[in-house]
Amino acid sequence: MAHVITQACCSDASCVEVCPVDCIRPTPDSPEYCTAEMLYIDPDTCIDCGACVDVCPVDAIFPDDQLLPEHGRYPEINGQYFKKHPLEPAEFEPSTAPTLPPDRLPLRVAVVGSGPAACYAATALIDQAGRSVEVEMFERLPTPWGLVRAGVAPDHPGTKAITDVFRPTVSNPSFQFHLNVEIGEHLTHDELLAHHHAVIYAVGAFHDRRLGVVGEDLPGSHSATEFIAWYNGHPEFADLEFDLSGERAVIVGNGNVALDMARILVSAPEELARTDIADHALAALRKSNIQEVVVLGRRGPAQAACTNPELLALGHLRSVDVLVDAAEAELDEHSRAVTGRPDADPSVVLKTELVREYAQRHATPSNKRIVLRFLTSPTEVLGTDRVTGIALAHNEITLDSDGMPKPRATERTETINAGIVLRAIGSRSTPVPGMPFDTARGTIPNRNGRVVDPESGRALPGAYAAGWIKRGPSGGIGSNKQCASETVALLLEDFAAGRLDHPVRGRGDLNALVHERQPDVVNGLGWNAIDRAERQRGRTSGQPRRKITDVATMIGIAQGVRPPR
Repeated sequence: MAHVITQACCSDASCVEVCPVDCIRPTPDSPEYCTAEMLYIDPDTCIDCGACVDVCPVDAIFPDDQLLPEHGRYPEINGQYFKKHPLEPAEFEPSTAPTLPPDRLPLRVAVVGSGPAACYAATALIDQAGRSVEVEMFERLPTPWGLVRAGVAPDHPGTKAITDVFRPTVSNPSFQFHLNVEIGEHLTHDELLAHHHAVIYAVGAFHDRRLGVVGEDLPGSHSATEFIAWYNGHPEFADLEFDLSGERAVIVGNGNVALDMARILVSAPEELARTDIADHALAALRKSNIQEVVVLGRRGPAQAACTNPELLALGHLRSVDVLVDAAEAELDEHSRAVTGRPDADPSVVLKTELVREYAQRHATPSNKRIVLRFLTSPTEVLGTDRVTGIALAHNEITLDSDGMPKPRATERTETINAGIVLRAIGSRSTPVPGMPFDTARGTIPNRNGRVVDPESGRALPGAYAAGWIKRGPSGGIGSNKQCASETVALLLEDFAAGRLDHPVRGRGDLNALVHERQPDVVNGLGWNAIDRAERQRGRTSGQPRRKITDVATMIGIAQGVRPPR
């Protein structure tokens, strides 16, 4: 018997660290780690010890004889990875944290942001420096966890469980929350440096790329950020309204975000009612007339942006058909050449197989539908006063100068009637006050996490970046662990070498300044009160939590002056 990693895998790599026979790949130091869809266990080497199960933060690992029906293909998926990447002993370099100068302790670090990258950075600092460090985390919302709270789909509770990994960090005496505090409004970068040796920016990428076509701003045309934040109860998006009165929705883009939205639109409301979906979203989805969601991809099945675990999971939705036109499931000559090679990437091969399997399915009249389309690009969002449909160009696959596949529009066109259009074609970060910004890449200019001046290339003392603001919107939640650890290692190195200025003010001065600038700051105790209130509300309705979306109510609960509603 062997253990198997399944859909919920977040690539946190905690399992890699504890495996006694070193049979989990890819490891964080391997080139494949940043691009792999998930981690995999070699079935021929696994000794069934269960160490990986104990540390998996999202409960994604099971013995192969205890898999759920929807996980039936994962033994094959795990095994196929090792056919292309035969197991060889990993070469781990022992981590040697630099000796911190005692005359400059405690090391004080501000972390801006509270999502996975920020929390992994705080964890790395406390794990390596212990009581010799003080970490202050700043978040503009009254609640932490970033896109884990506001971006992960409600029907993925296992993924949301990653926040449990961070609870020991945020409850450590060396750590302090400063929630509902915005850097650039309440405090400046220079003020942070006056109270800290260093600042780590881990603010993520919360803004959508645009289509750049006529009609994109019509009522009924929305970004993925708006829709996802709305159904996840983000307070800045809770008052939005989405017209779900039509029978068809179109989603532009076919990454995991697009599949999340498609799934939510066709899932049974009684199933969503057992999740932490926002009350207002559940009420709207109960009244929804959406019967079909069309998901548009500009390239072919072999280049689809979604991961296999998410694509595979669509086929297990209750009372939902996943449909593909047989002609669009056929691979172009370039894709056939790639997938037909002996050394073809097994994840790409599997993706094309799944698409072909969906193409062989037939619709059940009473079911809702997710229709996966390929080789289509929007040319216009149709409508006069609001969205009535979308115009498409059909594409063909060609190769660019580097031999990479790219779509090219043909003369074939098409229109699809729809009452709502959602775009999910990627996200990007926005400039951070007081920091340089690379507008082309949507990142803070940096070298491995050290922020640099874009003109001179010199490191800016005390400024660091982690997560998507450092490397762009790539990788899943767990990928941020290695990214943040790399940044923290450089910070500790700079501190040990005396390259960081000693702050002139300490924690007490910082707390006084924060309360002066933002009297409604929410600390760790305040967040715990909000968390308890949401969980209590959920218990009355059979949900893990019912999110509070009104900021004033959250602040009142945090300050102990307002009971939860």
